[in-house]
Amino acid sequence: MIAFFHKIGDSFQRAFMALLVWREHHIKEKTFVIILALLVGVFGGVAALVLKTLIHLISGFLTAHLSISGGNYLFLLYPVAGILLSSLYVKYVVRDNISHGVTRVLYAISQNKSRLKKHNMYSSVIASSITIGFGGSVGAEGPIVYTGAAIGSNLGRVFRMSPRILMILVGCGAAAGIAGIFKAPIAGMLFTLEVLMIDLTTVSVMPLLIASITAATVAYVFTGYDVEFFFLQSEPFVTARIPYVVLLGVFLGFVSLYFTRAMNMMEKLFRSLGSPWKKVVVGGSILALLVFLFPPLYGEGYSSIVDLLSGHTSSIVNSSIFYKDREQVWWILGFIAALVLLKAFATSATNGGGGVGGTFAPSLYVGCMAGFFFAYFLNTIFNLDLSTKNFALMGMAGVMSGVMHAPLMGIFLTAELTGGYDLFLPLLISSTISYGTIKFFEPFSIYTMRLAREGKLLTHHKDKAVLTLLKVNNVIENDFVPVRPDMNLKEMVNAISKSSRNLFPVVNADGELLGVVLLDEIRNIMFRPDLYKRMYVNQFMSIPPARVEVGESMDAVMKKFDDTSAWNLPVVENGKYVGFVSKSKIFNSYRRVLRHYSED
Repeated sequence: MIAFFHKIGDSFQRAFMALLVWREHHIKEKTFVIILALLVGVFGGVAALVLKTLIHLISGFLTAHLSISGGNYLFLLYPVAGILLSSLYVKYVVRDNISHGVTRVLYAISQNKSRLKKHNMYSSVIASSITIGFGGSVGAEGPIVYTGAAIGSNLGRVFRMSPRILMILVGCGAAAGIAGIFKAPIAGMLFTLEVLMIDLTTVSVMPLLIASITAATVAYVFTGYDVEFFFLQSEPFVTARIPYVVLLGVFLGFVSLYFTRAMNMMEKLFRSLGSPWKKVVVGGSILALLVFLFPPLYGEGYSSIVDLLSGHTSSIVNSSIFYKDREQVWWILGFIAALVLLKAFATSATNGGGGVGGTFAPSLYVGCMAGFFFAYFLNTIFNLDLSTKNFALMGMAGVMSGVMHAPLMGIFLTAELTGGYDLFLPLLISSTISYGTIKFFEPFSIYTMRLAREGKLLTHHKDKAVLTLLKVNNVIENDFVPVRPDMNLKEMVNAISKSSRNLFPVVNADGELLGVVLLDEIRNIMFRPDLYKRMYVNQFMSIPPARVEVGESMDAVMKKFDDTSAWNLPVVENGKYVGFVSKSKIFNSYRRVLRHYSED
């Protein structure tokens, strides 16, 4: 029986290899990429649909019987159970870190030739549906981006596509995930361009569009043509409100900065805990307490956004211990302000405790609450008549633009989510000013700052992008003859006769690099036999102007070359000699990679 299955497997493999050969001869690469993008769009749209369905089923089952007119003590249990279950699933079933999905996609693009593991096509869907369904205060968009990107990566690898095409397919998967979960094809494509920073070229534009449109079509077919958040613009925007929109943009920029800094602070706190069980206890306890006091922090919080955009302001305090104060203006203001301030802590407690989810939905949520609070507060204090619904919509675009450093995506996603295209001008103003405000303080988005600090971020800056793709390990040269410090000049001359290089590393018995010998610097003594027994390497060796560590970013290496004006630098690992890197070899590799990734 085993032999039979082996035979079937071998036959299938031969048939598949024949298919690959046939494809290479009969279907051009550009055409085949379009076909793969279509498949990625279908699979990405289905994955988004499955994730949304699972979240709604779990959340609906757990919360259907809860009271809306008072506190619910089950909110102290559900989030802890969700974090615990997802932690156990990740630790014992997946056995891999799947948190920070968007950051991991960025890392795969810049450092792993756009390769993602097979389990990433489903593991994030399962873990995040448990986390969010049980009340984790995170979004499903990060996991679906990770899932879609993994689908694109693995589909491309099945058909033996090059790293350049894999990068495009990863972008297609991410775009499909966003387009499918939000029914927002334009936002899906812009997410890939602004957040994943994949360049828009003649090769990439059609696959990205096809994947986004296909995934959105899948969502429309199965869930209808209704927008995600119902919004009826009952109050038209007038130009007299523009000064308030400008002020709102600045306010949203600082809200975005607060959200980003609070998330980073909490992330450091959870890293310091060490033990995963401590993280579960601390994260679950923080989240459970926050959700019990402020039920709108439960899950994605989209129902609260719908309530505010529909004008049902008092519904924000449903199921909370503050329900009796739902008609008091200042209680509503204080409650919403608390949601703006505490959402970052609830989100980071969810992820830090072991849950799986993204910051996409939380940024939308905080933006909606912040925009509503801004208008509601000014109306209360100065007796104005600003439309709280309109400003809530602008807030969604503004905070998303600020947190993700993606103003175009923030604008188009908000418009596609709500159908609020009539507010395009104020959306543009609030998003642009919010982005400009936070950019002054934080040069990188919440997704990219971790990789940027390590020099591992691929950007639209062509030079830096190519340097990021280059690895020090791939340009190390090992054909240098090492010498010992106690060797005399005669032994040094013998070593020179065996080498084609004019540079010699000086290493001790433990392999540690002590210095270098330059041929030009000893040329005047190497032909004097009277010095052969009297002079030693440690007398004429010199200290290298800089050293390169194994694993160091190529951007940092090039900076060392610029600072020292050297053409060769030694590479060490924990002080031990490994080889040399030369500026000329880096330039050759740079030209090769640039040509490879710039092909249209």
